[in-house]
Amino acid sequence: MSDTTTGTAGRRVFIDKQSPKAYYALVQASEAVRATAADAGLDRILVELVNLRVSQINGCAFCLDVHTKAALRAGETTQRLGVLPAWRDTELFAPRERAALALAEAATDIANANAQEDAYADARQALTEDEISAVIWVALTINAFNRVSIMSKHPVRGLPQQ
Repeated sequence: MSDTTTGTAGRRVFIDKQSPKAYYALVQASEAVRATAADAGLDRILVELVNLRVSQINGCAFCLDVHTKAALRAGETTQRLGVLPAWRDTELFAPRERAALALAEAATDIANANAQEDAYADARQALTEDEISAVIWVALTINAFNRVSIMSKHPVRGLPQQ
């Protein structure tokens, strides 16, 4: 039966709910990556900046909502969150953060080999090898979650109108 005859045209399958074992494996990987990031010395704000920048590039509204809230809980400022898409054009981000953001962008836009080389060169100046590896793992993991949410069309629930 087609979607038009069943009345489900435009509705998406929430693949996390439809295939919970696969989703749980992704969650477990995410937990291991979170521990790897902590072990490498990446603070929660830096991890959330990477999660947000990757989610911005991918256009994942659901993950942007989740990770904006997490960044604010971790102590990130609204000013830095507001200018994150233009982080290169501000002085608000430390060299270590800038290196991580460039590396996260390179891990997200994998077709741009030049950006990868430039990001790696910058990362080597500001991050340890453990930190480089952790940033890439964080970026890879949020890229996967972005795709789950985008393909499932997870809704962003708003606050009631006031």
